[in-house]
Amino acid sequence: MIKLKYSHIKSITAADLDALMPALREADDKIRNKNGEGADFTGWIDLPVNYDKAEFARIKAAARRIRENSDVLLVIGIGGSYLGARAVIELLYSSYYNQLRKDRPEIYFIGNSFSGDELAKVLSLCDGKRVSVNVISKSGTTTESAIAFRIVRSYLEKRYGREELKKRIYATTDKQKGALKAFADREGYECFVIPDDIGGRFSVLTAVGLLPIAVSGADIDALMAGAAACREHLLQAGLQNEAYTYARLRNAFLKKGRMVEVLASYDPSFRYMGEWFKQLFGESEGKDKKGIFPASVIFSTDLHSLGQYIQDGSPILFETVCRQAVPSEKTVIPNDDENIDNLNFLTGETLENVNDKAFLGTLLAHADGGTESIIVEYADKSEYAVGELIYFFFLACAASGYMLGVNPFNQPGVEAYKKNMFALLGKPGFEDKKAELEERLKTFDK
Repeated sequence: MIKLKYSHIKSITAADLDALMPALREADDKIRNKNGEGADFTGWIDLPVNYDKAEFARIKAAARRIRENSDVLLVIGIGGSYLGARAVIELLYSSYYNQLRKDRPEIYFIGNSFSGDELAKVLSLCDGKRVSVNVISKSGTTTESAIAFRIVRSYLEKRYGREELKKRIYATTDKQKGALKAFADREGYECFVIPDDIGGRFSVLTAVGLLPIAVSGADIDALMAGAAACREHLLQAGLQNEAYTYARLRNAFLKKGRMVEVLASYDPSFRYMGEWFKQLFGESEGKDKKGIFPASVIFSTDLHSLGQYIQDGSPILFETVCRQAVPSEKTVIPNDDENIDNLNFLTGETLENVNDKAFLGTLLAHADGGTESIIVEYADKSEYAVGELIYFFFLACAASGYMLGVNPFNQPGVEAYKKNMFALLGKPGFEDKKAELEERLKTFDK
């Protein structure tokens, strides 16, 4: 199970944590009874034990077909429609998945920006290879993903024709409505469901994440089992469970002026888990002029860049360090007869132990500099352990948001840039807005 370590933290006292118990008790009631703000989007709470078994079997069958008939899977989606899947795949296999895979397709995530250069380069990697597509969008009109899907569809129609595309395009979308659902039904694409009661950033354990993850060869049964075990453990443990304690610690740091949380890992394969974490907490808490700003770093790499700020900069930070309890590899440092780097004292030492000592040394140094660290320890790089970690952060995020006094399950601010962009692009119905924005932009040129 996930272990939370914080006894070394000096600035947060037992009294600080006790003072947050009333807010936590109220948050727990909203979570358990699904009666709080955004209750319509709490399907993730019971998902690990209450998911659609028939669709789960279809996901595994589709993943097998893709592995058999494709060299490349293009996953088209933005935000929660790709971050979770990419995070899990890279944590399990490293960022070199595409180079290391054997009998599995390369997986590329596109439709998460407006970069034509990026998309063109990915399509160039598809030349001469068998390609399948998983397009992920609740509505089918999310601009970044919809444009990418239009371009990819045109590219593949020239190669395969519309009939063959029926076997190569899989749509993960709304169960009944929306532009993508209607189009997929018309064209004959196999569809998977984005549940109505689960928002994008909580969707990695639905078909949104499970299909790409299964294509990678990962055991999605074990992933769900880990999440289910974590759910049972946390909910049975009551108000003192690890996820709730983490939520209290975060809010206690915020009350002391620590408004930025830096999620750190000493494993480069954790990088996209950091990106997923930022969306999960950023969209859930950043509203009503409230919230902790989530950032992420990879150590020791970023100790040579942001490390200086974390150590000696403005005292607005606290750290959460995600740490793997059992190393996956053992890489031994060899002897050098000339000892040109003066590191022969490390001969026979494992790189993993050096990494551990870097973690401990940094923990002490940052504490001395005034930046304290919560430690979240997960077991290993197994699907089961990753499932536990995902559910831990889900529950902690919901509790922390409710304690903060916001609705953790909406994201009203996300729509603002879209409206401005549509107006500037000349979308019908936005004519007045376009004129207003263009007038305002004149001031940016001065």
